[in-house]
Amino acid sequence: MRDRAEDIMQTQIQKRYYTPEEYLELEEAAESKSEYRDGEIVPMTGGTTNHNEIAGNFYASSKFDLRGRNYRVYMGDVRLWIPRYRLYTYPDVMVIEGEPIYEGSGTTMVTNPLLIVEVLSKSTKDYDRGDKFQYYRSIPELKEYITIDQYNFHIEQFAKNSEGKWVLSEYETADAVLALTNIEFQIQLTEIYHGVNFNVSGEG
Repeated sequence: MRDRAEDIMQTQIQKRYYTPEEYLELEEAAESKSEYRDGEIVPMTGGTTNHNEIAGNFYASSKFDLRGRNYRVYMGDVRLWIPRYRLYTYPDVMVIEGEPIYEGSGTTMVTNPLLIVEVLSKSTKDYDRGDKFQYYRSIPELKEYITIDQYNFHIEQFAKNSEGKWVLSEYETADAVLALTNIEFQIQLTEIYHGVNFNVSGEG
């Protein structure tokens, strides 16, 4: 009965249109995170243990390697605002060069990532590779977008070149090394996937 009630509530939330201010007020009181898409509030799926391991590994390695340099590394609790598409979302990992540019008066919403990393799930992979990447590309500061498959060794790296075109590189073996194009940082896939069990299925 509870699951049915939650489904009905989520359907009602998705059908009604909210202002950004209404969304932010609801999000402050919510127990779980939701994304705001131009008036719609879309609940985000819960993360699997594999999802958490991968995001945590990338965050920890990059945070440690970039310490003392002119970068800020943030994990999934920091909200990103994309004004062109009126989108509030929570990327798995963001790297900002220099100081963050905040939306509003607080320090919970940023607007200027140089790098975004998303760990793909079965329910979000098409969105993350499609519409969401389109939204991300509207961020002037963004120069690199990385998607990481949580079910096998597979990483897609999209880097913006000097002509403004996005170039794709793929990594599909455990011993491959992901080297960022705009930040002096590299990491082996075995480090990114450390602690991940591909035999465990689930959604996140």
